[in-house]
Amino acid sequence: MPTSVIDSYFPLFIQVNLAIVVAAALVALGVLLGKRLKNKVKDLPYECGITPVGTARERFSVKFYLVAMLFILFDIEAIFLYPWAVVFRELKMFAFVEMTIFVALVMCGLFFVWKKGVLDWNVEREHREEGAGRIKDAA
Repeated sequence: MPTSVIDSYFPLFIQVNLAIVVAAALVALGVLLGKRLKNKVKDLPYECGITPVGTARERFSVKFYLVAMLFILFDIEAIFLYPWAVVFRELKMFAFVEMTIFVALVMCGLFFVWKKGVLDWNVEREHREEGAGRIKDAA
């Protein structure tokens, strides 16, 4: 049984130092033994197996950010559901009614953005609607 603070943290100290030594050794071996071939293909950025097209300065659609915000919203909803599930039996019917209202409000928000077309990424539909709008304006 450890008798002092130093004795109790000694195994942790050994493990951290061992991890640092192993990491440094692997990096050093990679630098010393690795091949250094430079070519045009190796210098290209690689993302998901797709060859990049265009520049890195292209603008993203606003829909990308809206979907990202919706993802965060529903993650937060899931986080609120966990503690509710833990204390559900203690709070009885009150907790059920409160969480039902919460989920209904979030689902109303989901239905709203769905009807607004935020989740529709079909480009052809957008072009048809723009063309229909131009026809109405011309008439």
